[in-house]
Amino acid sequence: MTRTPSLQDELGPEHLLLLEAVREAGALAMRYFRTDVESWDKSPDNPVSEADLAVDKLLRAQLMGARPDFGWLSEETEDTPDRRTKSHVWIVDPIDGTKAFLRGHPQFAVSVALVVDGDPVLGAVFNPANGEFFEAVKGGGARLNGTPIKASQCADPVKARLLASKRTFRTHDWLAVADGAEFHFVNSMAYRMAVVADGRYDATITTTNKSEWDIAAAHLIVEEAGGRVTRVDGTPITYNREQVHHDNVIAAGAKLHDVLVAGLKTKAPSS
Repeated sequence: MTRTPSLQDELGPEHLLLLEAVREAGALAMRYFRTDVESWDKSPDNPVSEADLAVDKLLRAQLMGARPDFGWLSEETEDTPDRRTKSHVWIVDPIDGTKAFLRGHPQFAVSVALVVDGDPVLGAVFNPANGEFFEAVKGGGARLNGTPIKASQCADPVKARLLASKRTFRTHDWLAVADGAEFHFVNSMAYRMAVVADGRYDATITTTNKSEWDIAAAHLIVEEAGGRVTRVDGTPITYNREQVHHDNVIAAGAKLHDVLVAGLKTKAPSS
């Protein structure tokens, strides 16, 4: 009996391409890390460095060179409307957590997703400073350095370890939802979501704008690890939209996600 090819089978060549490109990108980033790298502000409090641009160039050459018919959306490349006409789109953050990178802190990551018809189907988040390579294929589970990972089973927000701002919870009158929880911070959103995927933390929540390149790859990794990623009110997040910014994001283990959303969506974040 002939086996019907799975999505994982179909994506096999792109998966291998992604893994190789992201590993090379991480190695390139490390050649700049903790050096006198040139940097400047694209906008107030929004730095970019020569390392970001070099990694972006490498990834574009590798990924688009192999798949020139795919679309491209990257933080460090000028966006063009033609990507909206493509079913397959690479969504890239060459260095997510540039502030941490420039300070010499190992809280940054190369983040790349392949999105098909608005849905992430391949994702890799690589923190080369810590040697942590998270990746996933839709329907194939999530892995850290080749070992399967699972999101937290915590269902009690009071006992949760959150990668979130306690001040945000106070500002939006949410603190009662998670009073007693531990609050922690990691600079890179992609890395933040990835460590939620492996159960190190129970959830991450942000009410500041995040772009598609910040979250697309980690979104898939969290969900393939058994977690959930949505807006704070529980509505889904899709990709390759004309507007690439999302005003809030929650990623959590499935049990905690539903509890947090039920508590948080009763109060909209302040504008």
